[in-house]
Amino acid sequence: MLDFKKTQKELYQPKTTPSIVDVPTMKFITIDGYGDPNTSPQYADAVQILYGIAYSIKMNNKHILEYVVPPLEGFWSVADASFKSGTPILDKSKFIWTMAIRQPDFVNEEIFEGAKISLAKKKPNLDTSAVRLQEITEGLCVQIMHLGSYDDEPKTITVMDDYATAQGYLIDMTNGRRHHEIYISDPRKTAPQKLKTILRHPIKKGE
Repeated sequence: MLDFKKTQKELYQPKTTPSIVDVPTMKFITIDGYGDPNTSPQYADAVQILYGIAYSIKMNNKHILEYVVPPLEGFWSVADASFKSGTPILDKSKFIWTMAIRQPDFVNEEIFEGAKISLAKKKPNLDTSAVRLQEITEGLCVQIMHLGSYDDEPKTITVMDDYATAQGYLIDMTNGRRHHEIYISDPRKTAPQKLKTILRHPIKKGE
């Protein structure tokens, strides 16, 4: 059974010390949104839709490939021009996010649309119109495994960014290259101090 966490350990099992990685093009189902993930109904619906479609794809295509549904991921930015990487977010309502779940290479538009139809029959209250199938190429990044609460991430981010700078790289945040989190732990079942979250920032060679 395919499990990306095992076949691509360099991407899904980084150490608690920073490392440089070149992330290849991957296929995802994604939804865009904004607001505080702790209180936003839009965020809760987005996560429910992504998992619903991801599991529909898996169950409807066992004859093609047996695989483990990959973890939830998030690409984040902030609607605040003064924000700097590594500083705590005090107003989480300013979050702009794209939530995502990676898909195996065989998943195409036909399979994706079929899964949307399956989910709509099971959960007619969910609006799946905003979800899409897309390829994302992150390229060169610095990453680290963060242990603990999401609110404690800024300290780990500072360590990660400082490492990249020391190695001669520049943090390369743009509209297309954002702060990236991969949620290895399920926050519904894991104590905050035991959460495992991969943090990843885009970088480029220093000039």
